[in-house]
Parts: sequence; structure tokens; C-alpha cells
Amino acid sequence: MKIIEPSELIINPDGSVFHLHLLPQQLTDRIILVGDPGRVDLVASFFDTRDWTVQSREFKTVGGTLRGTPVMCLSHGIGPDNIDIVITELDALANINFNTRTVNPTHRTLEMVRIGTSGALQPDLPLGTPVIACKSIGFDGVLNYYAGRNEVSDLEYEAALCAHTDWNPLWAKPYVVDADPELVSLIGRDDMVHGNTISAVGFYGPQGREVRLPLANPMLNSRIESFRHLGNRITNYEMESAPLQGLGKLMGHKAMTVCSIIANRMNHNSTPNYRTAITDLIQTVLDRFIP
Repeated sequence: MKIIEPSELIINPDGSVFHLHLLPQQLTDRIILVGDPGRVDLVASFFDTRDWTVQSREFKTVGGTLRGTPVMCLSHGIGPDNIDIVITELDALANINFNTRTVNPTHRTLEMVRIGTSGALQPDLPLGTPVIACKSIGFDGVLNYYAGRNEVSDLEYEAALCAHTDWNPLWAKPYVVDADPELVSLIGRDDMVHGNTISAVGFYGPQGREVRLPLANPMLNSRIESFRHLGNRITNYEMESAPLQGLGKLMGHKAMTVCSIIANRMNHNSTPNYRTAITDLIQTVLDRFIP
């Protein structure tokens, strides 16, 4: 039986996992993920009970119940590298015995829904539109470090996208992963756009924003906008959905992302005042995720 060495999975002296500082007994099967630690309290304001709060760095978690179901909301911070930490440690809490450092004989499946904000890549997506990442396209490269990457990815989509965009070989190879279909069916209704979402590795240059430094491929966003695969277009940019859905699938969990559009890159407009839209989206997701 494989023993997971202390250098590979660090456990804190209190028995909690290294970055999240969560104990195995605190983990719930249903998890809401958000980027901003300040948004955790907004999500938890819809809970019927708030039983505990843990915070370490950008990782803040509130656990409680909603309509009798245990639930927690956790902030993952910004970027795909943080998702690698969060999903790996959540999976460890679910499927590793911290005393023996061995994998549990029975797999525990987590259901994770990320609620975020995003920039539209199509001119007909107005501000405030909720978009589900039915397919998520990772420009970050995180999944490429794991065995089994090709088995959970849409390789035809990847090849077509690279050809259409004249993909720079210096960049990480994109990977394309579907959201969990059961979660999409549960949460996605006619009031949400079913889209294809890019997870970028940064906010500025990696999303085609030119502030002071020139871009290596200034035509990338226009090529992304015009790309079609089997009639489907790419709808929006964000920074976390692809590693969430990819690592979740590799580890045997259910994961999806839905984002509210707060900027339209094609129309060059944005709104920093998106609290009402994101609050409404949180309530909608919770009502469907935990009916």
C-alpha cells in the first residue's frame, strides 16, 4: 500500500491540511467555490446555519447547512495555480487517511460549483449574463503535469483551436475539459448561456490586454472570437474553470463553473458594480444546487 510521504502532503500539527487549514471532519460533499475571500460571507449569508469559519491566506471557508444539507463555501483566490492547491487538498481531505497517510478504500465524490466573474469574448453577451463553462479551455498548462490528461480532454477541439489561432509554441499547450454533465443539467436553465470558457494564466497579457507592454500575438482575441468547433464558439475568459474541471475529473469529482459577465472585451465596456448580478447568481445556484 502506497504511503504518501510528509514532503508530498503536508499536514499541520493540528491535523489540518497545509494550505486550507481544514480538518477532514469539516469537509462537506457539496462545495461552493469563489475567488474573492470577501465573497464567502455573501454566499454564507444564504445558509440557514453558519457553524464554523477557517481562514488561511486567501483561503477562507465557512461551513454550515442549507435546507438541512451540510454545505461549505471556500475562496480559492486568483489563478489556476491556486486551483491546483485547493482541489488537491479537498481531495486529500475526502480520500486520504491523515493518520496512516494511505488512500481510503472507498472513494468519496465531491460536488463543486464555482461562481465567478468573467469577460465576454462575443459582442452579443451583455453585462450581467451568467455563462456556464460547459467546455473549459485551459491556457494555464496545469493539467499537462498530470498523467491521464489526454483521457479527460477533448483532443480534437485542442488541435482545431491551436491551428485556428496559430498557437505560439512557447505557450503551454491548451487542454479542453467538459464540466460535469449532471451538475450542468441541475443548475443550467434557459436563463444561463451554455458556453465554452477560457481559463487564462494571467489577467493582462495572457488575456490580450495591452497596458504598457506589447503583446506577442495581438490578434489572439480576434482569432478566438472567430473560432468555431462543431458549430460552438468560445464565449468568455476567466482564470480557474479549466483546472477545476480537469483536476476534478481526474480525481473522480463533479465540478462546474458559472460566471457573471462583468466586461465585454469585444464591445470594450465593463462594470465594476456587479454586486447585484453576482448576488442573484449565488441565490440561483444555491436554490438549484441544494433544493
